[in-house]
Amino acid sequence: QVKLAESGGGLVQAGDSLRLSCSASGGTFSSYAMGWFRQAPGKEREFVASISRRDSSTYYVDSVKGRFTTYRDNAKNTVYLQMNSLKPQDTAVYYCAAKATIYYYMSFHRRDEYDYWGQGTQVTVSS
Repeated sequence: QVKLAESGGGLVQAGDSLRLSCSASGGTFSSYAMGWFRQAPGKEREFVASISRRDSSTYYVDSVKGRFTTYRDNAKNTVYLQMNSLKPQDTAVYYCAAKATIYYYMSFHRRDEYDYWGQGTQVTVSS
C-alpha cells in the first residue's frame, strides 16, 4: 500500500508560481500512474492533471493547460505539479493520487480510478 504526502502549498499573489510535490512511500512508485486533483470550498473535487508511469503521457484540465506542468522523478518516488501564472480561481486544497496500473503510458483523469490519496496541501492565490 502506498502512502502519499503533498507539500509546497502556500499563499501567493496572482501571477506567482508554486511547485507542489507529492512523495510516495510503501510501494513501488513506478508501478503507479499519478494524478492531481483540487477541491475549492463548497465545490466537488476536480481533476487537474495526470501523468503515466513513464512520464511521456500527461493530461490536463483545460483551465490549467499552458500554466501547469506535472512531471515525476521515479528515482525519488516523487511527482510534481509546477503551477505558473496562478489565478485566484486556482485557490483550493490540492491532492495527489496514485493508481496501480500495468500500462506504462496511460494516464487517468477520473477520481474513481485512483486507489490512494494524499491528505492535501492548501494553495491560496490572492488577487
